[in-house]
Amino acid sequence: MRLKNQPCEAEIAPGLEPIVSSELADESIAITHTEKGLIQFTYTGELADLRQLKTVNALYLRYQFPIPRPKALLGHQHFQILLNAITRLQQAYPPETFRTLGIDAAGSDSSVMQRLKTELATAAHLYPDTEKGDLLLRIRRTRDQAEGWDVLIRISPRPLATRAWRVQDYEGALNAAVAHAMIRLTRPSREDRYLNLACGSGTLLIERLTAGRAQQVIGIDHDPFALSLAQRNSTASKVKPQLLQGDVRALPLSDASIDKLTADLPFGQLVGTHEANRTLYPDLLQEAARVARIGAPFVLITHEIRLLENLLRQQSAWHLEDLVKITLNGLHPRIYLLRRV
Repeated sequence: MRLKNQPCEAEIAPGLEPIVSSELADESIAITHTEKGLIQFTYTGELADLRQLKTVNALYLRYQFPIPRPKALLGHQHFQILLNAITRLQQAYPPETFRTLGIDAAGSDSSVMQRLKTELATAAHLYPDTEKGDLLLRIRRTRDQAEGWDVLIRISPRPLATRAWRVQDYEGALNAAVAHAMIRLTRPSREDRYLNLACGSGTLLIERLTAGRAQQVIGIDHDPFALSLAQRNSTASKVKPQLLQGDVRALPLSDASIDKLTADLPFGQLVGTHEANRTLYPDLLQEAARVARIGAPFVLITHEIRLLENLLRQQSAWHLEDLVKITLNGLHPRIYLLRRV
């Protein structure tokens, strides 16, 4: 499916705007508007290429209607525009990819929205869904205009951040789009010897290998169950990181042997405890410094902000180069880009 001058909107984790903008720039996509949690752009090219964006949570085709209220979408002209857009999207996928249609909007339970959902679903040979549906429409007022409504159609049956390779869930697993943003901060290259501390079910490992080849990709975790999930997810993704069971405070690696490091540190909520983190964090920083080469980046994410920042002030091995504040599942963790000095 080829698009021409199609308005689009990327839904992203608030705080990742600069990193997502960088990925869009790499694809020569010109941004038209940015605000917290979303980026709008106009796109000409193949829909399949848009589906390859890795740092966005979900991506939508945006259609603007100069109408006073959503009821006007039931009129023949506007209804046909929507139906044609839905039909083109369906044709871009194998049959039966989309089975249900849902509408996400203020007043989605109103009679108008229910009628619109039912009629669109019937015309597109889909089932109306009480939840969000495979084929999801978001309807809202057009921003910064006195009159008008936008209809956004998600380009995929699931959000882009819901990776197909995630065949095994793990409590507290990192959002894959956020993980890929962290990988971009390391500036990956083919020569990397990369280490993911406390790798869990493998999200950062898989996103690193998705970003390109490396000399070595190592994940270490103390939990054999987590490593078994990482193995299954890696197999589904058709990548082969080296998985090690061990203590991140006593790594089975040589001094100054690693070029790039990442970690999704336990927040002390779903995973780990605040008390345990007080001893884990300083030991992990020290051991990471031992195996990191001079100049190596260490990108980590945590919600233990006060603990980590106090530790960073007390040590001299790591320089804080950048800090990204994000919102994720109602929490406000921070991504830290450290540099071995």
